[in-house]
Amino acid sequence: MKTTKASIYMTYTIKNLDTETLFALYKNMLKPRLIEEKMFILLRQGKISKWFSGIGQEAIAVGVTMALQDDEYILPMHRNLGVFTTRKIPLYRLFAQWQGKASGFTKGRDRSFHFGTQQYRIVGMISHLGPQLGVADGIALASKLKNKNQVTAVFTGEGGTSEGDFHEALNVASVWQLPVLFCIENNGYGLSTPTREQYNCKDIADKGLGYGMESHIIDGNNIVEVFTKVSKIAESVRSKPRPVLLEFKTFRMRGHEEASGIKYVPQGLLDAWAMKDPVMNFQAFLKDENLLNENQEVLIKEAIVHEINEHLEVAFNEEDIIPDETIELNNVFKEFEYQEFNNNLELKEMRFIDAISEGLKQSMEQHDDLVIMGQDIAEYGGAFKITDGFLEQFGKDRIRNTPICESAIVETAMGLSIAGIKSVVEMQFADFVSSGFNPVVNYLAKSHYRWSQNADVVIRMPCGGGVAAGPFHSQTNEAWFTKTPGLKVVYPAFPYDAKGLLATAINDPNPVLFFEHKGLYRSIRQDVPTDYYTLPLGKASLLKEGHEVTIISFGAPIHWALETLENNPDISADVVDLRTLQPLDTETIFNSVKKTGRAIILQEDSLFGGISSDISALIMEHCFEYLDAPVKRVASMETPIPFAKQLEDQYLPKNRFEVALKELLTY
Repeated sequence: MKTTKASIYMTYTIKNLDTETLFALYKNMLKPRLIEEKMFILLRQGKISKWFSGIGQEAIAVGVTMALQDDEYILPMHRNLGVFTTRKIPLYRLFAQWQGKASGFTKGRDRSFHFGTQQYRIVGMISHLGPQLGVADGIALASKLKNKNQVTAVFTGEGGTSEGDFHEALNVASVWQLPVLFCIENNGYGLSTPTREQYNCKDIADKGLGYGMESHIIDGNNIVEVFTKVSKIAESVRSKPRPVLLEFKTFRMRGHEEASGIKYVPQGLLDAWAMKDPVMNFQAFLKDENLLNENQEVLIKEAIVHEINEHLEVAFNEEDIIPDETIELNNVFKEFEYQEFNNNLELKEMRFIDAISEGLKQSMEQHDDLVIMGQDIAEYGGAFKITDGFLEQFGKDRIRNTPICESAIVETAMGLSIAGIKSVVEMQFADFVSSGFNPVVNYLAKSHYRWSQNADVVIRMPCGGGVAAGPFHSQTNEAWFTKTPGLKVVYPAFPYDAKGLLATAINDPNPVLFFEHKGLYRSIRQDVPTDYYTLPLGKASLLKEGHEVTIISFGAPIHWALETLENNPDISADVVDLRTLQPLDTETIFNSVKKTGRAIILQEDSLFGGISSDISALIMEHCFEYLDAPVKRVASMETPIPFAKQLEDQYLPKNRFEVALKELLTY
């Protein structure tokens, strides 16, 4: 074994490393360092707006990236410039990204390293930090399902280990034995908060023990140690899939971002870590070993500086983006060309719940790698028995019981999509999605708009009141998601619609929230085609036609409206079942309102901020001259939904609808 010292600060063990590899390690660390030095100049000149420095941490990004194969995914942070440069992303594209130019990866829609690229197998962070850990789980799960024998590496800082996503992601990875390298850059501070105020254990590596996970502590400033140890661990994980926690001890030599400074860091601590500079120490080592001389050093640096300047000129010369409303709107979702399947004339009476179950099963047959994930969905068959029998037909790889960790499972679904696998996530109750809210609205919803990565995920949402289940099992929270661009929201009221729309939702490569009213599961029956079929999203159903008023609703309230009309046969009404809330079929709504001159919108959610408010506003904006009365909204009370039946009956708008309808007709 050959061991030498570059100085008293760093020892390098270079057994089995040839000169070419040592030079590659050096050049790959030097490039991000020189880029950063240039960025500091541009920042002072006002030519870039912000910079998150990774100076002092280059060995981690470079060593991990070089230890992985080019087709293995890496999920870096904003101090991991070395990941991007080691993967040989053209520098002009990085510079254009930081300047908000079109040839950047987000076309001006996001900044810094908040982007991914399938070409280079890199998936960038979002500002919430934690979700990418669960996304790595999903990518690793796909690798395991496809028997690819690959690892996935994901980065976070010591501050990120305090987030719930960290714990959920580690737990899922351990339970499912996923080939993930959780790379924790312990750099001393989360912005200004020191590690002693972040966690109360000696080492972050200790946290792996609680999840039954192998863990290692690595000198994050020693490029040889990082590269050799991670290479060995990665090779082991490829042959025996499992998660490994890697704590890299390092230090952040600059501020959280340049504007924040480092006044909160004791000078002595900065001086001590400056002596462990990964680039300078390794450079000195190569010189001591006569592997690098002054002339070579100059030539290498000149070549990198020339490359930087050349690519900067390309980026600076690129025209600024010209805003185009159509382009922006068309990039929110991945394009989806609806394909109709409807070749079956055989009908069978089904309950609402059976139609959903059969639709799921036939979609599993249609897509042979589709994965369903959720709590208790395997042997138990789900809280409502919708997936009963699925385990025997499709196996445990595709019907996956999950721990109680909504956030990590939504993130895992995102990771599966990045790796090309569709998934359906069952929220045991729609109420519980709040525990996974962040990845739904900030990751699934925004990924395609940001960097053209779709989220091929359907989240099933058993919802609704009338079943005396109280405030945490009865909400109809669709308005949380109709507000968020990038999400599609489906809310059927009949078995026929539920089965056909579910099939389409799964075919659609975009994220879909699929609401299923629990009160309809076993109370509504209808003749439904027995074979696989689809129905288009964004197309409402006109259930009844009349001339006096337009009733607009969805979910269980549609049945309340129909019951009201049965009890009042003298009322002539159009009844519009929206079926999908996003996209919304405004054409059917407007045509009906223009015909009848009156509109009443019935929703189960509480009134303020619900989708009925937006529909009302749309009608007022587009149909005002046709109206004979103000648009009426009817909804639940402005309280959480209560448990006791008499209180729940008072809360729900079912019994108030008839009065409101008659008032509107007499206006």
